[in-house]
Amino acid sequence: MSKPMYVRFEMPEELVEKTYQIVEMARDSGKVRKGTNEVTKLVERGDAKFVVMAEDVSPEEILAHIPLLCEEKGVPYAYVPAKKQLGNASGMEKNTASIAILEPGKGKDLLAGVIDGLKKAKGA
Repeated sequence: MSKPMYVRFEMPEELVEKTYQIVEMARDSGKVRKGTNEVTKLVERGDAKFVVMAEDVSPEEILAHIPLLCEEKGVPYAYVPAKKQLGNASGMEKNTASIAILEPGKGKDLLAGVIDGLKKAKGA
């Protein structure tokens, strides 16, 4: 199956697992906001430290602007395969297409490692 149009690079499995861990740690000890509208606002304001998007979102256009906006504002971002798992990791019973981490809490060191890994995945 081909990737959605907004997916700009391939996420290694190891980084996907660490990304879910960061979301869970930020949920428990930091600050996480959920939902594409909320994520868009936080990135535009410069409040988001890290953005995570699900790859199984339909229609794809919902998230099409987020990677470009993140790059423009210098906010690191990652992809995870499932919106259901992303919703669960962020503390919701519902699916969520995207989340923004405002404060990583205890996941700060892990987040720094993932951001380095993302740079390699992007080929930067």
